[in-house]
Amino acid sequence: MKQPSGDRGDGAAARHAQGSFFGRRKGHRLRAHQADLITHLLPQLVLDIGAGVHSSLTELFDPPPNAVRLEIGFGGGEHLAAEAQKLPHTGFIGCEPYVNGMAKILAQIEAHNIGNIRLFAGDAADLLAWLPQASLARIDLIHPDPWPKRRHWKRRFVQDATVAAMARVLTRGGEFRFVSDIDDYCAWTLAHLLRSPDFRWLAERADDWRLPWDGYTMTRYGRKAEREGRVANYLRFERIG
Repeated sequence: MKQPSGDRGDGAAARHAQGSFFGRRKGHRLRAHQADLITHLLPQLVLDIGAGVHSSLTELFDPPPNAVRLEIGFGGGEHLAAEAQKLPHTGFIGCEPYVNGMAKILAQIEAHNIGNIRLFAGDAADLLAWLPQASLARIDLIHPDPWPKRRHWKRRFVQDATVAAMARVLTRGGEFRFVSDIDDYCAWTLAHLLRSPDFRWLAERADDWRLPWDGYTMTRYGRKAEREGRVANYLRFERIG
């Protein structure tokens, strides 16, 4: 699963210096109904970050939610849709640059009449820069593209600048949650978050990172990884300070 990414850091120049965090935006050809959802439903839910920053993200939802969460690179949307249905009083923003991923989540929104999801069809760098300070209760990054080759590591979502950008938009006590079945990327993420003064790793025992957190919705990719014998790690970090 390719993932969008981003950082606030020193602004657009810093973001572009790190390179693009996602690849192609469209994969398989959309079916007729999927194309119709992109044309008619997506405009009702998509965030327009060119329209200025809202004083509160709760204004994006009707009725206003108690809190707002972000999922970056939601892929097929299984986790995002499940969380939104489970927590109807929480607002969810899903960020995904792939048209096919957007079509899948729109189909689930339509099928289940989900009203507490808003969408951003672009780079998470731009979204994070637009979001108000301390506006999110949680950020999820589920099975991101690991970019395994050394020359591509700069494309990984987790970077020092990205960690700082997440710290800016998370509330105190908010969380960044990360899931991956790639050991190297888990170690990379842990190293970046542990050296940040803004986050605390919440694991107290091995099962805290070896087992999914309570209520976790396994994604299609996660089930495939399990079938193929790959073991995922489940990392939780609290925003402190």
